[in-house]
Amino acid sequence: MTQDPGPMTVPQAIRTRRSIRHYLPDPVPERQLAELIDLALEAPSSWNVQARFVVAVSDDEGRAALTRATGGQPHPREAPVTLVFVASGQAWREDLSDVYDRARRNGAWSEAFVSGFSRATLDFQRDLERRGLLREYAVKDAVIAATYAMLAATSMGLATSPMNGWDEREVKRAIGVEDREDLHIAMLLPVGRPAETRAHPGRRPRSRQAFTGRYGHAGGGPR
Repeated sequence: MTQDPGPMTVPQAIRTRRSIRHYLPDPVPERQLAELIDLALEAPSSWNVQARFVVAVSDDEGRAALTRATGGQPHPREAPVTLVFVASGQAWREDLSDVYDRARRNGAWSEAFVSGFSRATLDFQRDLERRGLLREYAVKDAVIAATYAMLAATSMGLATSPMNGWDEREVKRAIGVEDREDLHIAMLLPVGRPAETRAHPGRRPRSRQAFTGRYGHAGGGPR
């Protein structure tokens, strides 16, 4: 009997992860899916507003709707669950007292820090609003959470495929938020057991992709 090697390390998950298009029909155990979502939500967010949400779509109707929204791509149809990462550009307007209370209880933020931080958060968000950047910042936070989910899934022996090719109106309709202009779809992430094996296609060398100090600076980045 082969011994279970256990979860991967973060570097192992990064180097092992591949984008999988075809999945086995095996469902993702509920506890494993819950842990995966918990790990995704551990991702940092701008000002800790946590303006990103995850919708787990596993029913036949929802998966079919996501398949249509992605132009008939097989991932959402075959994967037992697809995580839809949703960003809110208006979450900062809501009551954030629970965020501040948790930080106090955890000893992360003092009362003085909370007082100054809460004011600075509103000032920052209002400035984003003036510059038309609320959506961009919220989507960035949601994509960070999706990246956490990809690596966590890989460490659990699950496959994923980040999807950025879909009709946002159709995806919003599939998850029941077609009337919410304040919500934006950041990424679709099918999750399940792989039905295919994909080799690493390779990456360009660091000397071509990383620089020191300024973009394009010769030297190939950190040595």
